[in-house]
Amino acid sequence: MLRSFRSAVADARRHGDLYFAALLSQDRIEKAFGRARWLWQGWIYTPAVTVWVFLSQCLSPDHSCRDAVARLLAWRLARGLKLCSAETGAYCTARGDLPEEALHHLVRDTGQQIEDQSPQAWLWQGRKVRVVDGSTLTMPDTPENQAAYPQQKSQKPGCGFPIARILVIFSLSVGTVLEAAIGKYKGKQTGENSLFRGLHETLAEGDVVLADRYFSGWCDIALLWQRGVDVVIRKHQLRRTDFRQGQRLGKDDHLVSWSKPARPKWMSPAQYALLPDELTLREVRVHVVQKGFRTRSLVVVTTLLDADRYPPEEIALLYRRRWQAELHLRSLKIVLQMDQLRCKTPQRVRNEFWTHLLGYNLIRGVMASAASKSGRSPWEISFKGTLQTLSQFLPLLLSGISSEVWCQALLTAAATHIVGNRPDRVEPRRVKHRRKHYQYLCQPRRNYKP
Repeated sequence: MLRSFRSAVADARRHGDLYFAALLSQDRIEKAFGRARWLWQGWIYTPAVTVWVFLSQCLSPDHSCRDAVARLLAWRLARGLKLCSAETGAYCTARGDLPEEALHHLVRDTGQQIEDQSPQAWLWQGRKVRVVDGSTLTMPDTPENQAAYPQQKSQKPGCGFPIARILVIFSLSVGTVLEAAIGKYKGKQTGENSLFRGLHETLAEGDVVLADRYFSGWCDIALLWQRGVDVVIRKHQLRRTDFRQGQRLGKDDHLVSWSKPARPKWMSPAQYALLPDELTLREVRVHVVQKGFRTRSLVVVTTLLDADRYPPEEIALLYRRRWQAELHLRSLKIVLQMDQLRCKTPQRVRNEFWTHLLGYNLIRGVMASAASKSGRSPWEISFKGTLQTLSQFLPLLLSGISSEVWCQALLTAAATHIVGNRPDRVEPRRVKHRRKHYQYLCQPRRNYKP
């Protein structure tokens, strides 16, 4: 992992490419674009340059097109190249022409490569665990965005924002995005479990899916079992649990059989017929002894039936790590400011979504390299600290500092920022800062004008 990172940095400097070429090479971008890269060959905004500038925009705190173009101008000036216009029109046009499929492919490719290059010691019980979770995003209130991603029905027209639902599959070992989906917030087949079913093909036999109780339906578990994928999921609160029944494996640990329910409307008769008549599942009760948690006990359902290989304590610790998905989404939505996208058309919104995920994976790759060098685990290193360090180090690629010294200093600095291990900390749910007393917008803004 360290060797590949250092060689990528050296290649980028050798070819005089933009900053982000050290993390994502031009050959890799053109390979993902395939024939699409021949659709346009701009003088300045080639496919690779457009992706690099787009990445710099998504990872910048400013997030504006003007800031991204100014960064390109500064790089060309430092390289002694002819300057381009500071206007953002050409960049926005090139960014709008980026094929969504290519950006999507880059997200999958980078996320999988980082996991494949990571040490086996980072895996759970030698298994690849996929953490699944969903969230929502908003975008500018334009007619095009409203048509593709309507706002919530409870909001008056002109007072809300178009909203989209996203579903992300993370790698538990390195935290990268392996696959994702984006769709409408409401309507038929728009829930998180529906989006996840569309991504089942990305899961391989032997994988372990770690998710909350929203994904604990019988058919959802059966479809994964059919593919040879194990699950560790919290049991839904409406399902009754009685540890006096079934085959006892230990205290608060037993095997039970779940019978096949009626065919749901979203499943075809042919697909339903292929599912077994019942599933043998393992239920483990997890007791929460730490203070500060509202839940005192919960039941985890899993297809990992071997109690000797997977003892209850390991199942409990694994489910506790499901919280990392929430932290990864927070890094995406808060640190990278993906909670409010800025593009005004649906196609560009999706491109912005994939580019944020791509930038997130590149940061995770630096974190994995820093963790490997320092002997730590990737989840111990701060995502925001790595982003801040990388933002200051990338411009130094234009200096005379050697690639070896640059990589050494970057990874050492990134590994210094450790996330505090405070799982049992108790804090009151209070806010110190007072809100500003502005009235809410309850009708279109134009109605407020005199």
